[in-house]
Amino acid sequence: MPTTETVSIDKGIDIWHNFGTQYFLERREIGIFNIGGEGTITVDGTVYELGYKDCLYITMGAKEVLFASKDSEKPAKFYMVSAPAHCSYETRLIKIEDAAKRPLGAMETSNKRTINQFIHPDVLKTCQLSMGMTVLEPGSVWNTMPSHTHERRMEIYMYFEVPEDNVVFHMMGEGKETRHIVMQNEQAVISPSWSIHSGAGTSNYTFIWAMGGENQAFDDMDVIPTTELR
Repeated sequence: MPTTETVSIDKGIDIWHNFGTQYFLERREIGIFNIGGEGTITVDGTVYELGYKDCLYITMGAKEVLFASKDSEKPAKFYMVSAPAHCSYETRLIKIEDAAKRPLGAMETSNKRTINQFIHPDVLKTCQLSMGMTVLEPGSVWNTMPSHTHERRMEIYMYFEVPEDNVVFHMMGEGKETRHIVMQNEQAVISPSWSIHSGAGTSNYTFIWAMGGENQAFDDMDVIPTTELR
């Protein structure tokens, strides 16, 4: 979260020790969401302006990535996920209004929500990274039901817009032996490929999902009937 200074993507990171490369994105791609005030990301001299809930995909090979806030009193908050990559595509800014919208669920089942697809095959090409944002409407608390797994991809959920004094109960593990983690605002959880990833909140909320793995086929999943969960 940059405030009064510009922050480089590799600040405080030993790139060679962690990645075995000369710079962060030499063999990686990255998706970055802004969940704070207005900010900028400069990629090899090109400046991208990100408002609240905007997303920037940066392709493999970008050497210099710099983060800054427009107002230090209302700083940007950049949340990012990166993954190994094998080729370069196009660095691209996706505004929240330009994301592919997919309404799902209903008020009767407490899961009326909109899936916003940002880094997705229907929007732009990437090597393996996919990212999006799911927004639950007031009165809805469940996400990702029926539960499922996808053996060829792992997934990360980052919950935000969780109201003060509220939490999300995130469920994971094998369908026959689930466990839960209590998530608070702006916390993330990693689900391996064999694990379900569902949640129920004490209020509505929003979460950013990120996936990486063998494919980007979103229908490649194994659904677990809700009555079979244990």
